[in-house]
Amino acid sequence: QVQLVESGGGLVQAGGSLRLSCAASGIIFGINAMGWYRQAPGKQRELVAAITSGGSTNYADSVKGRFTIARDNAKNTVYLQMNSLKPEDTAVYYCNADVYTTVVRTTRRDYWGQGTQVTVSS
Repeated sequence: QVQLVESGGGLVQAGGSLRLSCAASGIIFGINAMGWYRQAPGKQRELVAAITSGGSTNYADSVKGRFTIARDNAKNTVYLQMNSLKPEDTAVYYCNADVYTTVVRTTRRDYWGQGTQVTVSS
């Protein structure tokens, strides 16, 4: 089993910054992509940012230039630095990891964190 533990959420004023962290632990034979998703009340979960094991990144248009995703492969940890936060960034943020489940890396499985609340006040 694999567990993803998130931290770093909270309440911040518009224009402020927060840094989210997500550490994966358990039986891990490697992690392909890691990412952050968010879900606001009444809305569908959406991709915020993702990063491959090689460091290639992908961002939602709404966060480009404000958010930065990074990962530490040795620690199986992914980070999301969020700057210039806006009230519309308010949501529960979820960490996701695409984990290899065998030593020969022929199969993968998706895992999710429990979510961390980010609230941006105007």
